[in-house]
Amino acid sequence: MLDDTLLDDPAALQRADRQHALLALAGAGARIRTAVRLADEAGLASLRPEGRPRTLLVAGHGSALTAAEVLAAVAVPACQVLPLGPAEARRGTPDSLAAGLAWQLPGWVGPLDLLVVSSASGLEGGLIGLAEQAYARGCAIAVTAPSGSPLAQAALQVRALPLPFAPSAVEPSEDHEGEPDLPAEDPGALWAHLAPLMALADRVGAAQLPAGSMQGVADRLDEVAVRCRPDSAAYLNPAKGLAAQLSGTVPLVWADGPVPNAAATRFAAMLADRAGLPALPGPLPRTLTAHRGMFVGHLGAGADPDDFFRDRVDEPEPLQLQVVLLRHTPGRPEDADPGFAVSRARRLAQAHDVRLTEYTSTLDDPLQALAELTGPTDFAAVYLGLAR
Repeated sequence: MLDDTLLDDPAALQRADRQHALLALAGAGARIRTAVRLADEAGLASLRPEGRPRTLLVAGHGSALTAAEVLAAVAVPACQVLPLGPAEARRGTPDSLAAGLAWQLPGWVGPLDLLVVSSASGLEGGLIGLAEQAYARGCAIAVTAPSGSPLAQAALQVRALPLPFAPSAVEPSEDHEGEPDLPAEDPGALWAHLAPLMALADRVGAAQLPAGSMQGVADRLDEVAVRCRPDSAAYLNPAKGLAAQLSGTVPLVWADGPVPNAAATRFAAMLADRAGLPALPGPLPRTLTAHRGMFVGHLGAGADPDDFFRDRVDEPEPLQLQVVLLRHTPGRPEDADPGFAVSRARRLAQAHDVRLTEYTSTLDDPLQALAELTGPTDFAAVYLGLAR
């Protein structure tokens, strides 16, 4: 159940937010500026690459892989971007998530490729082993990790470009109610991974960003933080409004475009991590087929024709579907012809009495569009978790 009164009580929200997630999201813009500055100071600004890499591999887990998906969505066609997630945990490792993860380079990776290793803790032995594999094959390597961490120290041994991971300005929480083997991820870590990754990709020619793109992203996130702040009334706060809509639903997060697809994946991860709510993300038009059965099944509002006459006194409120549609339509007005997939999605939801909420960005810069889509949905996931 959602506690509506808590959403309009900033002091109660602050007490409930023991992990300081709202503060971390509010500081996302500042964190991007810090990350860009640290990358320049580490030597990125003076980097003189010898041509574009054949493939840019990004290794990590959690939001580091989300950052890789964003890069894959905006990369130039001549450069393939490959997110590299952990394989099966190795046996005999300590009882720690970071220590137990392992990564493996594809067999074809060699001197023509660039490996970016990104970690918020720098403690993953598997990432250190991956960097050593890449060094033995002659790959160019860059490492984003906290200064002084084992991974940052290993970067020097494999002649990697060290890019310091921008730390959060929010003090770590001492709340130990979570699962120790699966610690909650810092909600602002995505931007600390993404900023140096995009700056590096732009430098080596894997992406072509507009001038001042990352500064624009930071400014967008600042604007979102003001609109979604805890002391903003729920009827004016888009994040609180979305959190209220998602309560008691099964969210389907549909994406119209590559950048919205990365935002949808991020939103589903945040809902699971911060609100304990499972959500199904995916791109249009594939989701129209993949999720069809849920509309005609018992989750669709119009699935039971006798629903009006059923005695509900002793029954809990039934779960309903909620579609969240994320769109990126650069250079087009919001009321322009949406195309077949979006029109079909709207008709499908309307035909089955399923609520559909749309968030559209018309910005030309794909990274600023990402911030415009991700900022409110991040806040919504946190508000939903606090109010449940």
